[in-house]
Amino acid sequence: MFKFFVVFVIIALIFITTIVKNSTKKIDEEIFATKERIGELKNKGEMLKLEYDFLSSPEKILEYQKNYFENELSEIDISLLGVIELGEKLKIIEQKNNFINE
Repeated sequence: MFKFFVVFVIIALIFITTIVKNSTKKIDEEIFATKERIGELKNKGEMLKLEYDFLSSPEKILEYQKNYFENELSEIDISLLGVIELGEKLKIIEQKNNFINE
């Protein structure tokens, strides 16, 4: 009778270990998937913050120009542009003062 009890306990422990191992594996997979989603959201958040910071004010753009672009950028009057159509390539439909060429 004692041998039967010991065998039963050993088999029960094997089943319990299997169940715990499977549930732990599922939890690990969920943690990994959640970390991946968090990483993607952090990247998206950083890109949105960069876009907001960059486009939030003309002063910021001028500051970036001084720090990174030196004399590559210049200010223009927006009224000199015209109507712009986005197609296969950027085209100026109506051009004022011949400021920009096609």
